[in-house]
Amino acid sequence: MNDDNARRAARLLHHRKAGLAPGDPVAPPITPATTFHLPANGTGAYGYARAGNPGWSELEAQLSLLEEAETVAFPSGMAAISAALFACLKAGDRVILPADGYYVTRVLATDFLRGLGVAADFLPTTGYDTADFTGAALVYMETPSNPGLEVCDIGAVAARARAAGARVVVDNTTMTPFLQRPLDLGADLVVAADTKAPGGHSDLLAGHVAGRDPVLMARVGDWRRLSGAVLGPFEAWLLHRGLETLELRLERMCASAGTIAERLAAHPAVRGLRYPGLPGDVSHRLVGSQMANGGFLIGFTLADAGVAERFLSACPYLAQSTSFGATHSSAERRARWGDAVPEGFIRLSAGIEPVEELWRGIRGALAG
Repeated sequence: MNDDNARRAARLLHHRKAGLAPGDPVAPPITPATTFHLPANGTGAYGYARAGNPGWSELEAQLSLLEEAETVAFPSGMAAISAALFACLKAGDRVILPADGYYVTRVLATDFLRGLGVAADFLPTTGYDTADFTGAALVYMETPSNPGLEVCDIGAVAARARAAGARVVVDNTTMTPFLQRPLDLGADLVVAADTKAPGGHSDLLAGHVAGRDPVLMARVGDWRRLSGAVLGPFEAWLLHRGLETLELRLERMCASAGTIAERLAAHPAVRGLRYPGLPGDVSHRLVGSQMANGGFLIGFTLADAGVAERFLSACPYLAQSTSFGATHSSAERRARWGDAVPEGFIRLSAGIEPVEELWRGIRGALAG
């Protein structure tokens, strides 16, 4: 871990200390209130739960330390993505979106944004490095892409997008701010599904938007308040708790992913292995500069859908579930959701199991 991440990890754990009075709880309390005391002509920090909650404040203080930027929390990753898009776009605008990124973002663009007069063009992630952004109002990146783990150079793309007059949004879900920092590389906004590694326990939906432009972030906050896309107090508490162990979990997850990926690459049943942390992977070019390491996601292909499903069923240490970034390793056959991948393609998310035991389970399932 570099010194900056060490500092962020330590501050996450102690960010409440300065504001504590004698006898205050060290952990933030859950405040399940929708209304707050507002006497005549009185004002308070909170008035109505759609506009603010003490739990959000604690969580957003924590996320802001991690992002080193103003942060607004949302009830899901897609709620955060929606807020960023609606804060940046208006009728007549054109947005560039990844053709190989999270498919729900594309569905939102085609089924709703286009109907509101926003044109959406789709590019493969690797095409961003050379694309012409003339006429675009917004360039939206997802790198590494989900599920293919393709990358583009955020700094270079952001510079070219800004020169063309476009804003830049980066989906940083697959990396988290500990492993990649889009705002430092020129993004106007970063979005993330905190349902994944930040929450880490498969028990909450959450997301956030972060940015350093106060005017733009005010629009993001207004979108949350006016649309009602608000996070519950219990979910805010769960995410606050999950963030306290994020750095520690990521260290194990990424180390395990590197070990598993290297062994999968040498296995005769596996083809098309993708893991940015491997020197031979085409996405490795940005590891060590833009990306701190190869992350915790692995992509690979087995012979066909049947073989892939049998592997998933046979491995005792892979949860057969969608999503990723949890304490338990998980995997799924992504073609069943309509991603443009081979029928036997598997996205594997390394968890925090002891790596040798995890590998024994994977190796045994591949042999079966």
